[in-house]
Amino acid sequence: MNIILFFLWMVPSLLYAQNKSIDSLRWKSDLSLSGIYQAGNVETKIFRASTNFTIKTYKQWVFETKNSYVYQEFGKTKADEDILSLNFLNFNPTKKLYPLMLSFISTNYRREIDLRYLIGVGVSYRIVDKEDHSLIFSLSTELEHTEFGRSTFNKTEYNGDASIRTFRGTFWVNGTYELIAEKLIVSNETYYQPSLSLDNNYRWQSNTSLHFPIWDFLDINITYLYTYENVVIEGQKPEDRFLTFGFTVKSY
Repeated sequence: MNIILFFLWMVPSLLYAQNKSIDSLRWKSDLSLSGIYQAGNVETKIFRASTNFTIKTYKQWVFETKNSYVYQEFGKTKADEDILSLNFLNFNPTKKLYPLMLSFISTNYRREIDLRYLIGVGVSYRIVDKEDHSLIFSLSTELEHTEFGRSTFNKTEYNGDASIRTFRGTFWVNGTYELIAEKLIVSNETYYQPSLSLDNNYRWQSNTSLHFPIWDFLDINITYLYTYENVVIEGQKPEDRFLTFGFTVKSY
């Protein structure tokens, strides 16, 4: 059911952006799919979908939403089913320095995160803005609330309460670089997110992709995602790694 809801949520935006004759600077959207299926002695299913959708709203305000869904199953036993939604409202993002508002919503089956949400504000600084190369640094602060499925953690001071609420600071780095003109593009999004009041409560994530354009609206991609959380349910490892192969359909 979750995967059906996810596609109902993200696909109409992609199709709308493709079917309308709209300035690509005003509307941008893409959909990436990747996965593995193996049957026989061992049955394995791995599926990952993500979408990015950007629209220029009031005057120079730009709304951006990034949504992803991950499902993994080994031997008919579910290992992961995660949803992540990152939403940004950028004010005058064509300038070198501009403010933003953000909100996150996520779930994580393996980490037993029933619901996590953040809301905050920040500022971005555009270091490089060229046709074949871009680099943006951002700094933000958020209020986070996380509901776990259990109340026993690898850090015993958190035991007894299945929810954790804290203020966080986040440092972001976003960049793209065209290594070979119209043949190979590298993109990376990395963030480090410590609690502002809990010294041992921090996390970081890095998502690096290689894009190989095939046609104007289609790329083949290889993506490596690394995540680390210092506070997890007891018995779980703090890090996860994903290496996936797939394709991206774009409206621009």
